Amino acid sequence: MSQSSRDKAAPPGDSKRHVNNNNVHIMPAYPIDDVVSPFGDAAPNISDSELRETAYEILVGACRSTGVRPLTYIPQSERAERTPAPSLSSAPSLQRSLTSTAASKVKKALGMKSIKKRVSGESVGQGKAKRAVTVGELVRAQMRISEQTDSRIRRALLRIAGSQLGKRIETMVLPLELLQQIKPTDFTSQKEYEAWKKRIFKLLEAGLLMHPHLPLDNTSTDARRLRQIIRGAVERPLETGKNYESMQNLRSVVMSLACRSFDGSISEKCHWAEGFPLNLRIYRILLEACFDVNEPTSVIEEVDEVLELIKKTWEILGVNQMLHNLCFGWILFHRYVSTGQVESDLLFAANNLLMEIEKDAKAAKDADYSKILSSILNTILDWAGQRLRDYHDIFHDDNIDSLETVVSLGVLSATILVEGISQEYRGKKNQVDVAHDRVDTYIRSSLRTAFAQKLKKVNSSKKLSKNQPNHLPVLSILAQDVTELAFDEKTIFSPILKRWHPLAAGVAVATLHSCYGNELRQFVSGITELTPDAIQVLLAADKLEKNLVQIAVEDSVDSEDGGKSIIQEMPPYEAEAAIGNLAKSWINIRVDRLKEWVCRNLQQEVWNARANKESIAPSAVEVLRTIDETMEAFFMLPIPMHSVLLPELISGLDGCLQHYVLKAKSGCGSRNNFIPTMPALTRCTMGSKFGAFKRKEKLHTAQKRKSQVGTTNGDNSFGVPQLCCRINTFQHIRKELEVLEKKTVHQLRSSHFTRTDNITNGIEKRFELSAASSVEAIQQLSEAIAYKVIFHDLSHVLWDGLYVGEVSSSRIEPFLQELEHYLEIISSTVHDRVRTRVITDIMKASFEGFLLVLLAGGPSRAFTHQDSDIIEEDFKFLCDLFWSNGDGLPADLIDKFSTSVRSILPLYHNDTESLIEEFKRLTLESYGSSAKSRLPLPPTSGQWNPTEPNTVLRVLCYRSDETAVKFLKKAYNLPKKL
Repeated sequence: MSQSSRDKAAPPGDSKRHVNNNNVHIMPAYPIDDVVSPFGDAAPNISDSELRETAYEILVGACRSTGVRPLTYIPQSERAERTPAPSLSSAPSLQRSLTSTAASKVKKALGMKSIKKRVSGESVGQGKAKRAVTVGELVRAQMRISEQTDSRIRRALLRIAGSQLGKRIETMVLPLELLQQIKPTDFTSQKEYEAWKKRIFKLLEAGLLMHPHLPLDNTSTDARRLRQIIRGAVERPLETGKNYESMQNLRSVVMSLACRSFDGSISEKCHWAEGFPLNLRIYRILLEACFDVNEPTSVIEEVDEVLELIKKTWEILGVNQMLHNLCFGWILFHRYVSTGQVESDLLFAANNLLMEIEKDAKAAKDADYSKILSSILNTILDWAGQRLRDYHDIFHDDNIDSLETVVSLGVLSATILVEGISQEYRGKKNQVDVAHDRVDTYIRSSLRTAFAQKLKKVNSSKKLSKNQPNHLPVLSILAQDVTELAFDEKTIFSPILKRWHPLAAGVAVATLHSCYGNELRQFVSGITELTPDAIQVLLAADKLEKNLVQIAVEDSVDSEDGGKSIIQEMPPYEAEAAIGNLAKSWINIRVDRLKEWVCRNLQQEVWNARANKESIAPSAVEVLRTIDETMEAFFMLPIPMHSVLLPELISGLDGCLQHYVLKAKSGCGSRNNFIPTMPALTRCTMGSKFGAFKRKEKLHTAQKRKSQVGTTNGDNSFGVPQLCCRINTFQHIRKELEVLEKKTVHQLRSSHFTRTDNITNGIEKRFELSAASSVEAIQQLSEAIAYKVIFHDLSHVLWDGLYVGEVSSSRIEPFLQELEHYLEIISSTVHDRVRTRVITDIMKASFEGFLLVLLAGGPSRAFTHQDSDIIEEDFKFLCDLFWSNGDGLPADLIDKFSTSVRSILPLYHNDTESLIEEFKRLTLESYGSSAKSRLPLPPTSGQWNPTEPNTVLRVLCYRSDETAVKFLKKAYNLPKKL
């Protein structure tokens, strides 16, 4: 079927008849399609007009019309004003007056509407048109037979009746009798007569030779003789008089062929027009008389009376009720198609008649019937299939009513073919649902076609608008179109198709789901990163799928399996999973890029405290900026899973930032890197500090001691200003992380994709690792700075200078001066939030260093009982430096961390004997009775305490006193020098 005719099909019920200026009803011009006749070409050498005259001859002959005067035809509207023409007793059926006013029973049975007012047919003849008043005249007008022809036929039939009185028409070969009775004088010209005779011979050839009632034997002499006679008549006119030998020979051979029977006997009945399919072609021409000659889409109101006449030809044509139903059904269907498919009444009637044919087919045993039935059904099935396999393009709001009829035609045709004709089916009746399977095929085919058209349209429009801004991706637009298509299907088509398929809407959406899924899979396979287009497509796909599944679920509520079979046809798109995977890839890419950037830029960072006013590393500023931009970009992604993926993003970024912190603090050292190794215990060398201890020796010793202090590498990036810059950087990271976390919570709440109950889950995971690492790094570097300053940078004035030689001449002042300088640098560099911590750590380290000088300063240091006041005073100076007249550390903080030193200093006020007694007591308390015979040497714990034996022992070791020296010699045999 052509596309144009389908698109322009008229709405059902609308006759599409128009009225011109002369008030004459005309049919509009529609592109006309046709279907191939399933009957084949029964008589290719006989034209339709010739067969129409033959059909009329048979009809009149069957009705035994013997009237001699022309019959007139009067429309029903005028019948009441006219006196009916007298009917002839010999042909009551043809001459019966058109007086019936009852509605057509045939139309009612076929479900057709009655037409209350129509243009009545006119008789065909010369001169002024005459209106018929009888059924016979109506049929003549409908068949377009002229009055002259009608008159000639009836005269000939009168002659035949006169010559063969009482003989039934079916016992005659009508063409043969007409050939003998009609003379040249019955025609207006010899040429017309010769054309008529030629038709008669062609008819005899078709009925007896080409399509005989019984198959001809190849050796049949009668058939050969008839062919010879017919060929001879073409070359030389045949004399048709009764007594002519040529006519007698023709009659002999014709009757011999026409009266054959299955058992070989001579039949009384003549079978000259019963051959299949010639008989059906003639009968279809008769049935065409049921259609108004002026309105091809209308069945006349007098169809009951006309069919009553036509049925009188059954005996001659070998037609029965089953063949009548078959032919009339085909005629109705073909007339609907050939007139532009504008009159749905015809299609509806054909469908109702097909229901009768379905009953006939089950009882039919005739091979010819089955053959023609199969051909007709296949033709109807092909036609219906062409429309139903693309019903979305064919049927619209204006013709949707005809969809049900077309589906019924297709389903009935398929059912009859399978159940009524196919022998294969009979054993599978309970296994096959022809209607369900057929409609299932139509739904899937039409939806695939409709989808392909949508896709083509979207691609075409995309090419035209590819240069326009803010264009939507093809599959995003397609998803919207498919959604509309699915809802149209559910609203318009599925309610109709559900009659044959209980899951019509489900099958439709499953098909659309599959079609879109194929396109989506190709799209997803080509995605390498999360782009706005990719997200739009996947979100559109997810929304589409939800709509399709919802339709399928609603459609299958009452089904046996609850719609499981349909849902199984719809494997999830997993669009959210695809978005999630792409988002994870997006996260991984950015995390990897940031990690690579961190490694590369940390190698180049110089940790210049003067790089900016905050004294922080530019690399940290850049890292934090990148993290913030990444978070911004993440929340700008139109994805429905921010709260789900946020922990993964934060974890990745947190790891990068932690990596930055760990790399930044690596190599900076720790407390243990800078604390000097304590020398072994020795006895104090008496008088050594009163000898010639020259300055040069002190400097030499200082340089020597300085070289022994634990150090890191010589990289300048680990100087105190650089370390302060690192601490500031870590503090800046901590501060910015707090801001970032608050901002993240706000962004998460503002995301229209995020449900409220997911927000808490999304913010549970914060920058824990980097925040903890920053705190730890600040703590480590604060201690590193403190111990570096005290034990490395100031070791020459503390470890190598303080109290070396004579105490009074090597006091703490030089150390305090240089320490103050470092404190000024740190105070001006370190962020105020961590400044107190760093200075406190320096204070703690200086206190520890002070104790190390007193308790583990080595053999170069010796203290007398009188030095205790100097030591206390120096320690006070050290505490005052950190208090700085109230501008430094709080007094209570100083007191807290000076407790250990203050508890030990009183030991230096004690005399030697008291110290020895205290040591013995503490040792006995620690070791019990085992210490009575010999005092064990207490180990060095480093945790100085006046109640700890090792601490008291060390005070004795550095006491410049003979008693102490002798005790240590006797108790432990300690040497005087290393």
